[in-house]
Order: sequence, then structure tokens, then C-alpha cells
Amino acid sequence: MSETDEIYERYLQRAIREINTLGEEIATCGRIPHPAPVPVLGSGHPLADVFLLKYRPQPAEVQEGVAFYGRSGAAVLKSLRRLGVDPLLIYGTNCVKCSDGDPDAAHAACPVWLLRELAIVEPRIVVVMGEEAVDVLNDLEVPLSTPLDGSLVGDVQPFTPTIEALVTPDIDGSLNDDESKRAFWRAFQALGRWHDALPPY
Repeated sequence: MSETDEIYERYLQRAIREINTLGEEIATCGRIPHPAPVPVLGSGHPLADVFLLKYRPQPAEVQEGVAFYGRSGAAVLKSLRRLGVDPLLIYGTNCVKCSDGDPDAAHAACPVWLLRELAIVEPRIVVVMGEEAVDVLNDLEVPLSTPLDGSLVGDVQPFTPTIEALVTPDIDGSLNDDESKRAFWRAFQALGRWHDALPPY
């Protein structure tokens, strides 16, 4: 194993530990009313280049406790394959970790988790799905970040000095009719162009 591989392996093992610790903390979040709903945890590669972010979990995600499980996950997986982006190198999560209870109360408990997920994964790009997710990400005030323009759907824009962002329509709201599906796909295709332009490792 080369020195570069050894360094990467150490970073990966640390990221795995930190993601697991974060998942345990989210699962026992004391701010969630009891009986507590099962939180929906992020899933995917802990050092992913691409960080998928949508606002709140859907029933299938709540049932499994995993982000992007069900219709939205299947649609994103199909889209990634069409673009030639390895789905095994993606991390996906929700801004709000639980679907039960008062949305405002749930939202108030979750930004710290999302900020930590971003810090652990250190992605190259965040795909922000929908206006609510854009608002949450902007409200985080990530250090050295530039507020995202939610109207620039389908355009890659700078977010921090090391992270870019792509705004798309909300995937969960895009699966019910053909025109909405086409609008999501038109915006999401920018991820493929971004990926193709990456320098080789």
C-alpha cells in the first residue's frame, strides 16, 4: 500500500468512526418528544465527493431509518447511473432527521447534526434539493460560505472555498408527474458535467 493510500485509509477510518458516533447521538437526541420517532440517518460513503441534501424524510425513509430509501433513492440511483457517477461514492441525508411532531421544533434540533455531517464528509459538491433545503443550508452559516441563490436551479455555484453546490427541484415533489420529473432531471444533469470535469485522482 502506498503512502497516499495509507493516508486515505486513516482519513476513511476516522470518518467512519465520526459518522457512527454522530448516528448514535442523533438516535438518542433528547430534544425529540417521547415516545421518540426513529430518526432517519444519513447514508453512503463517509468521504463522498457528492453530498445529496433534501429537506425532510418520507414515510419509507422513516420506516427504514435511512435517508434516500424508497422512491427518491431509486430515482436518484437511476439518475446517477445515467450520468456515469458511481453511486457508491455518494452520501445522502435530510435536513430534518425525524418526520413526526412539530416541524419547527424538529428543524430547531437538527442543524447541528447537518453541520457535523458536512464537516465529516467534506464533499466537493452539495446537491441541494428544493427551496427549503437551500434555506436550511444558508441558515447554517457554514464558515467561509457564500449564500446559495436558490433561483439558480441547474447551475453549479460556489458554496465554500472547497465545496460547490448544485440546486435542483425537490426530489420528493418531482416524482408525481412527468413534467416535474423532467425538470428535476434537467437540473440534475449538471452533476454529470461537473463530475466529468473533475481531474483524475
